[in-house]
Amino acid sequence: MPTGHIVRAYDEDLARLGARIAAMGGQAERLVEQAVAALVNSDLTLARHVVDADKALDEAHREIDEKAVALIARRQPMAGDLREILSAIRIAADLERVGDMGKNIGKRVSAIAETRQPPRLFRGLEALSDLALTQLKDVLDLYATRSVERVPFIRDRDEQIDAMYTSLFRELLTYMMEDPRNITACTHLLFCAKNIERIGDHATNIVETVYFIVTGEQLPPDRPKEDESHRVVMDAARFAAQ
Repeated sequence: MPTGHIVRAYDEDLARLGARIAAMGGQAERLVEQAVAALVNSDLTLARHVVDADKALDEAHREIDEKAVALIARRQPMAGDLREILSAIRIAADLERVGDMGKNIGKRVSAIAETRQPPRLFRGLEALSDLALTQLKDVLDLYATRSVERVPFIRDRDEQIDAMYTSLFRELLTYMMEDPRNITACTHLLFCAKNIERIGDHATNIVETVYFIVTGEQLPPDRPKEDESHRVVMDAARFAAQ
């Protein structure tokens, strides 16, 4: 973060903005972890907590936007300082959306818990969430350290998340075709999986923003930004014959 301004209060304002982003990132991370735990354990109390906790992220987003706009108005920042402040607005928006993804998962827990599903239906989703949360944790560390050397690796890892989501999409469709009693739960799980995949996308957006803060340059827009679930076609006739 830029330092050494003539007005020390300016440095303090920028430091507080960065600290607020870091705190918001920690809130978003915990919310997603709790949402997945509530889903896997059919914990309705925790699910309700997740839905309510998203309000704090919404408030943090508004607070960061207001502080950033006030800083621009008061300090008229240039170069690196302006990148820092504008990027805080972008990162806060991505973190707020991560919170929304966690809330969406929490809202589906009760529907899935109505008929307890076998553990095998949750294994793929847990693996996907582990990968997405690792991405989010690494991104938050990157924001704290500004170590752009790891940016290409972290950015490219989003492809692994997309590939795992596509595999899980295919697996859940298979469960539905094998046993129609799985259709309701698997449909909700598909929506949960998509929310987790989107968390990876928002984390990768933050990676690109951190790179912009540090270097003043945009990364090439050449990373794949979609999964391959739209290409999945199941052989219904094969299952009907079983």
